[in-house]
Amino acid sequence: MNSPSENPLDRVLVLEMVRVTEAAAIAASKLIGRGDEKAADAAAVEAMRRAFDTLYMDGTVVIGEGERDEAPMLFIGEKVGGAPGKGPKIDIALDPLEGTTITAKAGPNSLAVLAAAAEGCLLNAPDVYMDKLAVGPGYPEGIIDLAKSPTENVKAVAAAKGVEPGDIIVCVLDRPRHADLIAELRSLGCGVVLIGDGDVAGVIAVTDEDTTIDMYMGQGGAPEGVLAAAALRCVGGQFNGRLVFRNDDEKARARKWGIEDLNRIYTRDDLVKGDCIFAATGVTSGSLLEGVKYRRGGVMTTESVVMRASSGTVRWIKGEHRTK
Repeated sequence: MNSPSENPLDRVLVLEMVRVTEAAAIAASKLIGRGDEKAADAAAVEAMRRAFDTLYMDGTVVIGEGERDEAPMLFIGEKVGGAPGKGPKIDIALDPLEGTTITAKAGPNSLAVLAAAAEGCLLNAPDVYMDKLAVGPGYPEGIIDLAKSPTENVKAVAAAKGVEPGDIIVCVLDRPRHADLIAELRSLGCGVVLIGDGDVAGVIAVTDEDTTIDMYMGQGGAPEGVLAAAALRCVGGQFNGRLVFRNDDEKARARKWGIEDLNRIYTRDDLVKGDCIFAATGVTSGSLLEGVKYRRGGVMTTESVVMRASSGTVRWIKGEHRTK
C-alpha cells in the first residue's frame, strides 16, 4: 500500500501507459482513409478503455472527449483502471484519437495520446478554445508571454537562440481565424508550418529539434492544451494558454469547473502540477511519430513516445505486434 509520501505514479509503470496508447492507435489504424470519423474514434475509445482496465490504478478521466460531443466518449468523470477504490488515485487527460478527420482522410499527424498525474494535478479544462503559445526546452524561464504580441515573442526567442527572427519556424493550425497571425509571422520572415488538424502534435513538435519547429502559436482546444502542457512539463518546455469564450454558455461551463478568472493566462505549471507521464502513439505518420504499419505475416509496427516529468526521461519506443 502506498504511504502518503510515495508518488502514486510509481505504481503506474510508464510502459503500461504506452500499451494504452498503442492499443488505441492500432484500433483506429484499421479505419485510416475509410472516411468514417466516428467509427475511427469509437474504435480508439473502446480499445483505450479496455487497456486502462488492465492497469492497477483507481483512475478518473478529468479531460476526455467532453460532455457534449456526439462522438463516443471516455467522458469527464469516468472511472478507469482495474483497481477502483484500491489502486493509486490517478487523474487522466486523454484523446484516444487526436485527429479524427486526419485519420478518416489518411492525413499526417494523428495520434492516440494521454497524460497521467496524481489526483488533483491536472487542470479540469472546459471544452472551449484556448489561445496557445509554446516553446521547447533550453530557453530562459519566461521567454514567452501570451500578453505580448507574436512579433515580441518571436524576437525574444530568436535573441535567446542567437538567430534572426526570420530564422524562427512557427507551427500554426491552418484556420481562417489565424490569417492575421500568419501574416504577422511571415512579415518577420518566419517560416510557418501549417497543419490541418491535431494541435497536440503541433505543440509537442517543439520538444524535438529534428522537427525544426521552434514555436507553436494559435488557437485550439483547451483540453488539448493541457495534454500538450504535460509533455512540455516532462522535458522543460514552456507553455502559455488563455481560455477563449464564444458565448455565455461556454463561460458558464468554465465556472462549473471552478474557473472564475476568465482572462487568466495559464503557464505550463498552472495546467499540470507535480510529476506526470505523457504518452503518445502515432496512428498516421507525421513529423513526430511514424504511424501504424501493417507488414506481411500478420505483423503491425507502432512508434510511440513516453515522457516523465520527475526523471526528465523521454523514451522513443518501436513496437512489433503479431496478430497470428
